[in-house]
Amino acid sequence: MKRRNFIKDSALAMAMLSIYKSDVFAQQELLRAYNFKPLRNNVGIFTEQGGTIGWLNSSSGFVVVDAQFPASAPHVIEELKKLGEKPFKYLINTHHHSDHTAGNISFKGLADKVVAHQNSLVNQKRVAEKANNLDQQLLPDTTFGTGWKAKIGEDKISGYYYGSGHTNGDAVYHFENTNIVHVGDLVSNRKYPYIDRENGAHIGNWIIALDKIYNQFDNDTLFIFGHSREPEKVTGNKADVKAFQNYLQNLLTFVGNEIKAGKSKEEILKTTAIPNASEWQGEGIQRSLTAAYDELKGV
Repeated sequence: MKRRNFIKDSALAMAMLSIYKSDVFAQQELLRAYNFKPLRNNVGIFTEQGGTIGWLNSSSGFVVVDAQFPASAPHVIEELKKLGEKPFKYLINTHHHSDHTAGNISFKGLADKVVAHQNSLVNQKRVAEKANNLDQQLLPDTTFGTGWKAKIGEDKISGYYYGSGHTNGDAVYHFENTNIVHVGDLVSNRKYPYIDRENGAHIGNWIIALDKIYNQFDNDTLFIFGHSREPEKVTGNKADVKAFQNYLQNLLTFVGNEIKAGKSKEEILKTTAIPNASEWQGEGIQRSLTAAYDELKGV
């Protein structure tokens, strides 16, 4: 990007981050130049601010999974339009957090349908009403419970819901022709996750959901992750899914043992690493410890 445009877009992004300050993840991602790249055939990813965007360039139109922020969403739209004059058939959300949905508004009047799990819609609307920015949202107009399917040209997309995990509204989307699965924030690759108990997160069920994902897809499946400690590693394989499941299991086991040993919450929160999960690093370990403690104590 040209320096002038970067400065302008950075200013806009900072403004949006201040608007969405009520949402924890809106404050997590630092500004960086965007990356638009294909993965397999006609499916690719876009990264800039917030959760990883997935995209499909079908013969009959575009599909976009997640939308980041209003400052970055126009960039993925611009890049897709370079691939041909086609309609935007679907904008799909993996869950409601603003680093995945604030950019929905950029697709207003552009996307034919906006798709999400039914709980994601409820959460997005409630959070926006609380933040007094409902007018800045583009809410899903198509929701589902356990599953969703769509055919776009010769391409097929299936959506799956496995119950509460990162929130109570996380869904994964399988681009069947290329065998690519966008799991959203159900996998945080080597980065401490945000566990949103206020919006229905449940670590125990999250572990079960990841087990279902691991068993449902094959060794050729390429996974798109919502976040990664290393920005270039927002895609991976089944081993990465299993590694994150192991992180969550080790988290629950560790905190459970500390509680049994009579440790207070304050003492547990002084922990600097989760045993047997040394690959998970960076900021945010207290979020994991707090969520695990509260879940195990029934808070």
